Amino acid sequence: MIKAVLLSRSSSFFLLLFLTKERINRLKSSFNIYIVIMINVTATAQEYLFELIQKKDFPCDIRIFVSDPGTPKAETCLAFCKEDESLSSDHEIKFENFSLYIEERSLSFLEDAEVNYDKDNFGGQLTIKAPSSRVPKIGEDATLEDRVNYVLYDEINPQLAAHGGNVQLESITDDGMVVLQFGGGCQGCGMVDVTLKEGIEKTLMEKVPDIKGVKDVTDHSDNENAYYK
Repeated sequence: MIKAVLLSRSSSFFLLLFLTKERINRLKSSFNIYIVIMINVTATAQEYLFELIQKKDFPCDIRIFVSDPGTPKAETCLAFCKEDESLSSDHEIKFENFSLYIEERSLSFLEDAEVNYDKDNFGGQLTIKAPSSRVPKIGEDATLEDRVNYVLYDEINPQLAAHGGNVQLESITDDGMVVLQFGGGCQGCGMVDVTLKEGIEKTLMEKVPDIKGVKDVTDHSDNENAYYK
């Protein structure tokens, strides 16, 4: 179980999540240590979120997660969470008026995140800052998707950027095929097949041996920005 400690600092609350050893082993493959994930949820944000909950016609709490974590496309999201929508793997933080559920996979990407509500003459604005959301995380227990994304953004995309190109993960099939989408100078490029098979596939299969190969689903009929035509 997670132990939540609320420490006040000015008008904010800092949540320190002390994970059990079992969770730590799964997340970081570490032993005899505790990992602290800090999320700053300001008092104004708590008040605003509770106001939104009260307007719903069904009982609910709030869930926070990061979509496409560890990639440039990462977005930190808040969503209403009905009683039957939280997952058994979620981590629950109890506030005075509602609970905040944190997706387990997003934990490390939400380190030092802040949820804040700034009041103004027009009502106000809710903001979420998660500086770690786009930073690739990798470890022995990382998911297959996370390991593929790490190689794409840490090794492959920096090389493709020299030609104005990029590649992103679309999906991984049940039989281990990595489905990729090219963009920029790689879309419609006459050398894309060589790049795919001789460069990307070899690198990915060397770094992530669990995959079986790569597949390109890019529409290469659009070659306006292609590096080689």
